[in-house]
Amino acid sequence: MKTKHLPYVLFFVLALGISFSVATMEKRTDTSKTNTSEMIPKDSVLRHVVLFKFTEETSASKLTEIETAFSQLPSKIKEIQDYEWGLNNSPEGLEKGFTHCFFVTFKTEEARAIYLPHPDHKAFVELASPYIEDVLVVDYWTN
Repeated sequence: MKTKHLPYVLFFVLALGISFSVATMEKRTDTSKTNTSEMIPKDSVLRHVVLFKFTEETSASKLTEIETAFSQLPSKIKEIQDYEWGLNNSPEGLEKGFTHCFFVTFKTEEARAIYLPHPDHKAFVELASPYIEDVLVVDYWTN
């Protein structure tokens, strides 16, 4: 009698396993929940990472002007909590031509929403854009 019910038990276990796997995958891939306030740790900050690849024609003096202009944004935009920048010096050779990394920190998404269209940020983008071959931006909440 016990073996008669074995296919039903196996089916139930398999269905339960599939349901659990799907639920777990949904939790990992549902990015709409990653930005809600209940999912963000209280001490977390929002990082805005900007990588620039400049055109070969960009002069050293123009690079200095762009670096200085970006570095002045925290004094002009109060929503910036912290800022740092640096030049790539990785020995791995994986930079794909990106040389400059700018790291801007915000306390909230609202602060970033003020920063992005801010006139001083737009002026910086206007200054730098003609010299940028490529840009990569990644924003994330710290864990």
